[in-house]
Amino acid sequence: MQKKTNKHHAIATNDPQLPQVCEPRNPGMDLDMNWVRAVQANTSAIERRAGNLGARRSLKKDHQAAWMLKAITCIDLTTLSGDDTAGRVRRLCAKAAQPVRADILDALGVTGITTGAICVYHEMIAPAVAALEGTGIPVAAVSTGFPAGLSPFHLRLQEIRESVKAGAAEIDIVISRRLVLTGNWQGLYDEMRAFREACGEAHVKAILATGELGSLRNVARASLVCMMAGADFIKTSTGKESVNATLPVSLVMIRAIRDYYQRTGFRVGYKPAGGISKAKDAVTYLTLIKDELGNRWLQPDLFRFGASSLLGDIERQLEHHVSGQYSAGYRHAIG
Repeated sequence: MQKKTNKHHAIATNDPQLPQVCEPRNPGMDLDMNWVRAVQANTSAIERRAGNLGARRSLKKDHQAAWMLKAITCIDLTTLSGDDTAGRVRRLCAKAAQPVRADILDALGVTGITTGAICVYHEMIAPAVAALEGTGIPVAAVSTGFPAGLSPFHLRLQEIRESVKAGAAEIDIVISRRLVLTGNWQGLYDEMRAFREACGEAHVKAILATGELGSLRNVARASLVCMMAGADFIKTSTGKESVNATLPVSLVMIRAIRDYYQRTGFRVGYKPAGGISKAKDAVTYLTLIKDELGNRWLQPDLFRFGASSLLGDIERQLEHHVSGQYSAGYRHAIG
C-alpha cells in the first residue's frame, strides 16, 4: 500500500503497516503423538478471554480507519455459489484490484491497496486468473470435495492437482472430520501430508470445519497435526457449517500456531472464515492476532479473512470516516 501526505498521514504510518517479508515455507515434521496428546484446552478460560476482546480497547478516527484498511489487504474475497459465472468472477476480481472507491482512498491519502486473494471453485479459476493478470493478486481454489470432504480420496488428490494446473496459487482443502472425531491422528496426518504433496508449490490452507469437531481440545489437536503435516495455513471453516469462525476457536488455533512457531521456528498462517461480515469484527480479529502472535502475522501472507460481504461494510465505514455520513449499502457493491 502506498501513501500520500495529508491530514490522514497517521493512517499510513500506523503500526500494522509492516514491510512484506518472504517467509520460509513450513516443511512440516514427523508426527509427535506425545505433543499431540499433551494438548489441552481450558474452555472456561478461553471463553472468558474471548469475551473480553471487544471491550478491552476502542479504536477511533484515523487509527480505526488504518485497521480497516489493513483488514482489506487480508481478505480472501470469496464467491462459492452454485450459480457462479465467469462474469461474476470477473466483477469480483475487479473489486479485488480496486476494493475501495477512488474518492474515498484519495481522501484517506492511500493508493495501491488490494485484497489478499480471490477464492473460487475450480471451474472459476481460469476466468479469475485471466482477470487478475498483472495485479499480483493470487487465486485460491477450494478443493478436496469441498465442503464435506467425503469424495473418494484419489479424486480429492486429483482435484488439487487440476486446480494447481489451472493456475491456483493457493488451495483451501477440507480435512476428514471423522479422523478428528475418532482420534485417528495418524490418519489425519497422512491425509494432510498427501494433500500438501499434491499442492506442490501452491500453498495449502487446511480447513478444520471447527464447528463440527466437537470440542476445543479437538480443534487444538487438529490444528497441531495439520501443521506437523506441512499446512501453510490453518483455517476455521468452509463457511457452510452451522457454526463457523468464533473468537474462542480462533484463540485456540492462534495459540497452537504460536506453540508450533516457538518449537519449530516456522510461521503458519491463520484464516478465520464464515460469519465475519462487519468492520468492527474484523478489527477485533486483527487485534487478537496482534496480541497473541505479534505484528508479523498482520501481513496477508500469514493472515486472511475468508469473506464475501465484509469488504462492503468496511468500505461503508471508511466513507463515513471521511464524510461524516453513512451511505446506503448498494453504493459499495462487491461484485
